[in-house]
Amino acid sequence: MYPKKFAALIESFQSLPGVGMKSAERYAFDVLDWMPEQITDLIESLQGIQEGIAICPICGNLAEEEHCLICDDITRDQGVICVVQSPRDVIAMEKTHEYQGVYHVLNGVISTTKGILPEDINIASLLERINENTKEVILATNPTVEGETTALYLAKLLEDYPIQVTRIAHGIPMGGHLDYADELTLIKALEGRKQMGS
Repeated sequence: MYPKKFAALIESFQSLPGVGMKSAERYAFDVLDWMPEQITDLIESLQGIQEGIAICPICGNLAEEEHCLICDDITRDQGVICVVQSPRDVIAMEKTHEYQGVYHVLNGVISTTKGILPEDINIASLLERINENTKEVILATNPTVEGETTALYLAKLLEDYPIQVTRIAHGIPMGGHLDYADELTLIKALEGRKQMGS
């Protein structure tokens, strides 16, 4: 029905989450009306992600340099580590302008149904980061079954460390995701966090 190259563009848009056939077609037709420099900018942006974005070896967040911007920021409180599932959760927390500690990005959660085990996510490097200056680890995984499982697993692992282990309060509803929550909800969730374990 469509020329092959146009059909390929539609297919590419369809691979984005939440984009069905109708939306993908609409996006593709919209791109046809773009100026050549707009298309070039998009291509360069996509290539930039492929070639210039890496994972921070300290925290697991996205980075353009050797380390991410937050790990390189000496004004952050290195003694408080907020553990999140993905880089998008870091952005969500940063939008609150309330949290001044550092992050640890798991880049996943434990899910036995999907075959994701503790060794498949960024846990080992979290344990390596904890030292005599660490005061608190905030477990800020999403309040889903997998997020809770991961938080409980981490709380158990951290029981023997001389630090406070807290869980963000559920200002975020069960089944919700950090990156969909508004700033006020996240602020309340941070304020109401509670200690985990004994």
